[in-house]
Amino acid sequence: MASNRWSRHRARTAVRRGLTRFEVRLRSSAPGIGFTARITASVLTEPPYPNPVEEIAGAVRATLRDAAGEVSQRCDPADLASARDVCGRHLTRLRQLPTDPPVEFTAELTLDLLPDDRAAVAALLAAQRRQAVTDILRRQKTEALAAELADPAALLVRWIERDDADWSQLPAFADKVTVVAEQFAQHRPQDERTIEHEAVAVLREFLTSFPDQTQKRMLYTLLAAGMDTAQRPQHAAKTLALLNGHAAVDQAGDS
Repeated sequence: MASNRWSRHRARTAVRRGLTRFEVRLRSSAPGIGFTARITASVLTEPPYPNPVEEIAGAVRATLRDAAGEVSQRCDPADLASARDVCGRHLTRLRQLPTDPPVEFTAELTLDLLPDDRAAVAALLAAQRRQAVTDILRRQKTEALAAELADPAALLVRWIERDDADWSQLPAFADKVTVVAEQFAQHRPQDERTIEHEAVAVLREFLTSFPDQTQKRMLYTLLAAGMDTAQRPQHAAKTLALLNGHAAVDQAGDS
């Protein structure tokens, strides 16, 4: 009986000695940057073991290396705290070796970055920041230019400001300005691609399809009446004021 207890004790001690704080290199989500991990395994199954203790310890180490590597590849080295939480939770799960009977074990993990990996993370973040600033400035410039060229008057000014602008071609060119501006207007920034903005574009296209001033006055009057019916008197008043303002301009032009 005493010899059996002593044998089990030696086996348990040998397994623990073979699993004490082994280190492993783990890949991260960033190519070329990896984690360094220290894993401490705990075998929960009591001896005797189905295989020699050296094989049990080796199989446990191999299983834990694979388990840590599977989850570390999805972790961002720039967010070390989250990587520690994710990898730590993953390795604390209860696992079994496919032996007969199975050997159960769990583990704890300490995750860190070596100095070279920390320097690589810092360089990567700096490059990402520079690229982000470049992208933002380019996008702002593009959006501002597109918004400007969506206005026929601004597009015409751009054409006039050319060094080789020919004023004699202005009447012929002016006929094409609206078409070009409308093409720019169709491509709106992401925050303006809402149903409201689309509705405004449809309404603008609908109103401009009636060139006759009498028709326009009828449409604006109907629009104001609809707003008034929807209990939006302020919008109705603005629409009528807009209509009256254009009517006054038209009458002045006729006189």
